[in-house]
Amino acid sequence: MDASTNTIDNDLSKEIAGEFPGTAQGTYLSACTRGLLPASARTALDAHLEDLTNGRTNKAGLFTMQEDVRKRFADLIGAQSEEIAFTKNVSDGLNMIAASIAMEPGDNVVVTLSLEHPNNVYPWLNQRARRGVNVKTIPHNNGHIDIDAMIAAIDERTKVVTLPTVSFSPGFRSDAKRLGKVCRERGVFLLVDAVQSVGVLHTDVEDMLVDGLATSTQKGMCGLYGMGFLYCRTEWATRIEPAYLARFSVDLGPDAHEATMGDDNYGLLPDARRFDLGNYNFPATTVAQQSLIVLSNVGTQRIEQHVMNLSHRFIDGLLEYDLPVSGGAFGAHSSHIVSIGNMTNSQSSTDDDALMSFSEHLTQADVIHTVRRGMLRFAFHVYNSMDDVDHVLALTKEWRASNAT
Repeated sequence: MDASTNTIDNDLSKEIAGEFPGTAQGTYLSACTRGLLPASARTALDAHLEDLTNGRTNKAGLFTMQEDVRKRFADLIGAQSEEIAFTKNVSDGLNMIAASIAMEPGDNVVVTLSLEHPNNVYPWLNQRARRGVNVKTIPHNNGHIDIDAMIAAIDERTKVVTLPTVSFSPGFRSDAKRLGKVCRERGVFLLVDAVQSVGVLHTDVEDMLVDGLATSTQKGMCGLYGMGFLYCRTEWATRIEPAYLARFSVDLGPDAHEATMGDDNYGLLPDARRFDLGNYNFPATTVAQQSLIVLSNVGTQRIEQHVMNLSHRFIDGLLEYDLPVSGGAFGAHSSHIVSIGNMTNSQSSTDDDALMSFSEHLTQADVIHTVRRGMLRFAFHVYNSMDDVDHVLALTKEWRASNAT
């Protein structure tokens, strides 16, 4: 660990210390499950709830806030505001594309089902059952998305290729840009599940060459459950007719509201906003606004550098204690998520007695982590520090010593 790493870590930890009081409650290494809520977001939510309690809600102000959040999220991922729709969660966004994009029986989608979260599995199985879409399943390569195999599977009937930017387990990065280049050349829609990367790793949808991106706010974006975003590139959005419509999906003119009953001569909004449905989750938006301010003030490039420094040091330390780090030494595949063990089909447990013992040792020391697919999983965010890494490695040494034979 060099001096520059120490400086970046210490400066950032001092800057955001007051925003994340949750770090004082223990060692939180589970951004892959839920991000810690910033103090400013809690304050804003309390004020919003107070307004609701007292009947003083300004709905026009809430709509103004909603559009501010749309723009802030667009800025976060390098998109335009009109390319962003609001969703309930990441699966809502994925289903919006899966159910709406034009596909006929015999058309196909290319996906690595074994590395996807179930929320990016069932939308495609549903399209196979309902519309006769062929789901081309690509095997993983030792826990990695096999980009070459996915490219080789694309043919003249391929309509969609989908993958996670970072797998939920074991947490490896995917080379979405290389896949995006091929999809762009062949007119295939590239859809990414970015719930494990947005807010933690720098994201630029233009550079990545993705056509659609779905995420939710409770993980890297340090927000609440029940809200998410869908990015849909304008060139595609104008060609997709949503499976569901509501008044916010339709171009009713600048002054229309509930008083406009509508008729068959409606027109859709000319961009991703056509996917918006009904009223918005204003409490979650209130939180998202403040969380986006916190993240953007730091900057996602700086956040990524920070968490990757922590990940690198953590991996090196775990390997020093001969723990089976998934993916081995730190490399291009590495992300802010570090997993230990061998991947199985078990969702939240492991059959490895040694790993279970290690997990229990960490839990007793109030190190919050998860078990996914048979592996112990740790994930860093902006609020973590090198002290967190050193603390867990000290606990690792302690556990090793107590289990020495």
